[in-house]
Amino acid sequence: MNLFSLCWKPFGRDADRYDSIGVIGSNFAGREGREGLLWFRDVGKYASGDFSMAVVQANQVLEDQSQIESGPLGTFVGIYDGHGGPDASRYVCDHLFRHFQASSAESRGLVTAQTIERAFRQTEDGYTALVSSSWNARPQIASAGTCCLVGVIFQQTLFVANAGDSRVVLGKKVGNTGGMAAIQLSTEHNANLEAVRQELKESHPHDPQIVVLKHGVWRVKGIIQVSRSIGDVYLKHPQFNREPLNPKFRLPQPMHMPILSANPSILSHPLQPNDSFLIFASDGLWEHLSNEKAVDIVNSNPHAGSAKRLIKAALHEAARKREMRYSDLRKIDKKVRRHFHDDISVIVLFLNHDLISRGTVLDSALSLRSALDH
Repeated sequence: MNLFSLCWKPFGRDADRYDSIGVIGSNFAGREGREGLLWFRDVGKYASGDFSMAVVQANQVLEDQSQIESGPLGTFVGIYDGHGGPDASRYVCDHLFRHFQASSAESRGLVTAQTIERAFRQTEDGYTALVSSSWNARPQIASAGTCCLVGVIFQQTLFVANAGDSRVVLGKKVGNTGGMAAIQLSTEHNANLEAVRQELKESHPHDPQIVVLKHGVWRVKGIIQVSRSIGDVYLKHPQFNREPLNPKFRLPQPMHMPILSANPSILSHPLQPNDSFLIFASDGLWEHLSNEKAVDIVNSNPHAGSAKRLIKAALHEAARKREMRYSDLRKIDKKVRRHFHDDISVIVLFLNHDLISRGTVLDSALSLRSALDH
């Protein structure tokens, strides 16, 4: 099975030619492959340099989605770490970039924090409408949600928008020392962080149970770790927190205001010549690798295979924590594998500053996403 399939028209206008795996144009090179539950694209070209992409499955149905859209207007990267099923992450991969394109077009082709925030809001509204129309037949999708990490390179600026606990880390050259610093660019929204618990308490002053410590893990309402997401409408709209929703998701007290938010934290970062590469990944990677370790792995090896190399390093660490060998972990099938690690998606963007400063673009645009069903 091919890892990549067509998601939507690319971030640009010259998108008429598709190859057999749903990638536009002929600039896309590099080996695509599969090793058990791991799928990868070793290397390819995007508007500002090379990229590497990989995903490993742990759940019975893959809940992660990811995509790259690159062309004359810049580059859009999305990492969507779903929970409660694949419905929300698949919906976001189908719709968030479309809304972003439309929002940017309304702003005369400019990318701003406002255009990105509008795309998040429209995607959230669309998923809520889907839950409403499907409520009687498929009430369980009300409890599906997804973390959303988006990176946009527009002209010489990187925008990072995040809702949830996926993460992007910048590898930045340290002067002429040959060293590479690891700089986290995304703000995370996980109740295990003190700042997030404080934010929740301040926004819900009349709810002493807004965060609950269960089995050593802080959870919002004792249910979910993330405080921001797209989806999870059962914790945002009271009409979806009732029968026929599964009782374990129903709150004992009436909901007077949304508990979770879909508003992303957004950062803009002017790209500098010593900014070397960006690692976008779902939290399954960062559970096992520090920012510094991930940057060192990318920096110490060729571009090709970077994403796959990061995932394998995380799996080796997951196996070590359970006092087993990586070769034994690989033999464990999906669903059972989830007891050892999460679904993990990784996209590495290498930054070519000659291309960025000249505004050079691909001969043809690039549009690809992780497969919907593994």
